[in-house]
Amino acid sequence: MAVVELDFLGPQGVLFASKFLNQQDDCLYTVASSKEPVTCLGGLRIIPDYDLADAPLPDILVVPGTADPTPQTDNRQLLDWVNKAAEHSAWATAVCTGTAILIAAGPARGRSVTTHWDSIDTLREQNQAIVLDGKRYVVGGKLVTSAGVCAGIDMALWLVGQLRGPEHAREVQRLLEYYPEPPYKAES
Repeated sequence: MAVVELDFLGPQGVLFASKFLNQQDDCLYTVASSKEPVTCLGGLRIIPDYDLADAPLPDILVVPGTADPTPQTDNRQLLDWVNKAAEHSAWATAVCTGTAILIAAGPARGRSVTTHWDSIDTLREQNQAIVLDGKRYVVGGKLVTSAGVCAGIDMALWLVGQLRGPEHAREVQRLLEYYPEPPYKAES
């Protein structure tokens, strides 16, 4: 299965807004197993900036999820790169089922994490991490995992606050007009 678009575009949008407001030289880029176009779960096609062989190690790693992360959790080359990138990074993050990839790669093993509500039981059965439900994101040291899709935006805003301060994060939130008010709130 392919990557979920909003799992990486949500955090990318937040990080880009931070870069835009701060006039920083931050470099945002995508990495995939090859440089071939990637068709995302919703049909969007992207061309990765780098493949695993030539990708620079990031300061912030964002591992997006997919409907079924099994192909990624079985890809030793990908897992080795994710592990090396997580070790190098100041922050290693995952959105949704990207948490399964961080666990399989090693950095999230034995740690408190969260993921999409539909994958909580699957990750708990693997018994390789402490999987929390009901959390938008979970922070443990330099590891941050988030629940499904839109929770990645919350996680990225929190991260921007850690990097550049809460006031800057509020400016990013305002620029993005990110004030969630879903029309169909969950029943109590």
